Amino acid sequence: MKDFLSITDLSKEEIKEVWSMANKLKSNPYNELLKGKNILLLFEKPSTRTRVSFEVGINQMGGNPIYMDASTSQLSRGESIEDTGHTLERYVDMIVARVYRHEDLIKLAMNFSKPVINALSDLEHPAQILADYYTINEKFGKVEGLKLAFIGDGQNNVATSLILGAAILGVKIVIASPPKYQPKQAIIGLAEEIRKGTVEVTEDPIKAVSDADVVYTDVFTSMGQEKEKEERIKAFLPKYQVNDELLSKAPKHTLFMHCLPAHYGEEVTKEVIYGPKSIVFDQAENRLHVQKGLLLKMFKISLK
Repeated sequence: MKDFLSITDLSKEEIKEVWSMANKLKSNPYNELLKGKNILLLFEKPSTRTRVSFEVGINQMGGNPIYMDASTSQLSRGESIEDTGHTLERYVDMIVARVYRHEDLIKLAMNFSKPVINALSDLEHPAQILADYYTINEKFGKVEGLKLAFIGDGQNNVATSLILGAAILGVKIVIASPPKYQPKQAIIGLAEEIRKGTVEVTEDPIKAVSDADVVYTDVFTSMGQEKEKEERIKAFLPKYQVNDELLSKAPKHTLFMHCLPAHYGEEVTKEVIYGPKSIVFDQAENRLHVQKGLLLKMFKISLK
C-alpha cells in the first residue's frame, strides 16, 4: 500500500495494527521515528482538528511538517496536479492532502511516487473514521457486533467512510436520512461486498437510535455545498436533529459522536455535545494518536 485515500485501503488487521501503535503513542507521545522526514500538508479547504493534529503529531515524532494552502500555491494559477506532484516528490517524503475533488487526490497520488494520505475529500474522510472507530473500541472494548446509527446526510464523506469502515470491522450501521440524502447504492454495494448485512437505511431516526450503541451525526451542509444550505435545512430539520429528545429513545449505554465542527441548532444541540453521552472531545483527541500510528504505518516504521 503506497497511499491511504480510502478507509478500504487498510484491512481489518492493518487497522488494528495502527490502533496498537496509537495506544503506545498515547502513553509515550515523543520519539524521533520521523526524524529527517519532510511531510507536506497540502490543503484546499479550511481545517482545525485535521491540520493541528497532523502538525503536532509529526512534530512529536521528530518530523518536519510543512503547511501549504493551495490557494497561495501555483495550483491556484493553473499549474497542473501532474506537474505539482512530480515537483513535490523531489522535495518532500509524503503529502497529506485535503481537497475538494477526490479525483484530484487520485491524480496527485498517481503523479507522486511517495505516500499520499487523504485528509478529507468530497468522497471520504478516512483519517477521521480510523480514529472514530478507535474511540469506539476504546470505550466499549470492541467494535465487532456493535451498532452505530448515523443521523443526517448519508451521502457525505464522513458517512461514506463510516459505512465502509463498518463493513471492514464488523460493525452494523444504520443510516437515517431523507430519501434524497440516503447513501449512494454504489457505496452500499461496496460495503455489502466486504461484509453482507452491514448497512441498513431508514427515514426514521427514532428507529435508527432505538438499539444503537453509538449515535453519530455531522453537519447537514458540507464544505463546497453552501449554495444548497437552505434546501438542506428544510429537508433535515426538525426531524433529523440529534437532541436530548432523540437520545432519550436510545439505550442508556448509548454514546454520542460528532466529528466537529458542530452547527448548534442544526444537526445537533449544544446540550448533547456537552451532555453525559457525548465523547466528541475524546474523539477529537484521538485523531492525534491514531494519525501518528497511520504515519508510521505509511512509512513502514515499526514501533517497539
